[in-house]
Amino acid sequence: MSFTSKGFPMMLTFDLDCETMWTARDPDAHKRPILMSQGAYGWKRGVWRVMDVLKRHEITSTFFVPGQVVEAHPEVIEALLKDGHEIAHHSHTHRWIVTLTPEEEREEMELAQQAIIKATGEAPRGWRSPAAEVTDVTMDLIKEYGFSYSSNFFDDDAPYFLKVRGAPIDCVELPFRYINTDSPYFQFAKILPGRTITSPPQVVDTWSWEFDTLYAEDRMMVTAMHPEFIGQPSGAIVLDRFIQHIRKHDNVWIDRCDRISADMAAQMKADA
Repeated sequence: MSFTSKGFPMMLTFDLDCETMWTARDPDAHKRPILMSQGAYGWKRGVWRVMDVLKRHEITSTFFVPGQVVEAHPEVIEALLKDGHEIAHHSHTHRWIVTLTPEEEREEMELAQQAIIKATGEAPRGWRSPAAEVTDVTMDLIKEYGFSYSSNFFDDDAPYFLKVRGAPIDCVELPFRYINTDSPYFQFAKILPGRTITSPPQVVDTWSWEFDTLYAEDRMMVTAMHPEFIGQPSGAIVLDRFIQHIRKHDNVWIDRCDRISADMAAQMKADA
């Protein structure tokens, strides 16, 4: 089954969490400058290397960015927009939703919404949860804020319309899985015992096998990467070689989530 009018949908997405990846877990993490420097690598070096790889391959993509990062690094957002990338909603502080009250969760949604509107001139079309969690009120907020797509669930390799309290809404879910993210392979820190760093060629192989299977089944693929990790020298080579592998296949559409999901919505409605 073809889900788009332009070929196999391939979405290379990036969560630009920076320091919020650590402060979301521990509010006192900002007192640990070396720990914080791991997040700072995302905006100081990693995101620029990622943009260089994407530019070389003439690819536009979606960057899910917490509101705090949008506000703190306008030069990064300006550069992403200049290169044609999409800025999508990724909460405001990256705090885990399950630790918030309903009022705090709404505040997270609203603050990031306004930060993105101020920086880009338009409301974000997509939403990805911090730490892949939702609460009893999250789905209501997705509907209320009018997102046209979300990328959160792990239950399929194909798009579908989300349901809120049993009723479908006009919001395309773009599911992904941890095997297609970079953090399980590359995120290492003393505060995360047991983590090891995977050999970069192994990651290229894993993602290539995932792609080949999904391509043969005519489904879709979403990767979720972090400039803090994939933007490191070896990570950038992983990204480059994975794109080279994708490009060996015919009829593949690599693009931003908003463009692909809009086409998917039209196709799914036509097939209904």
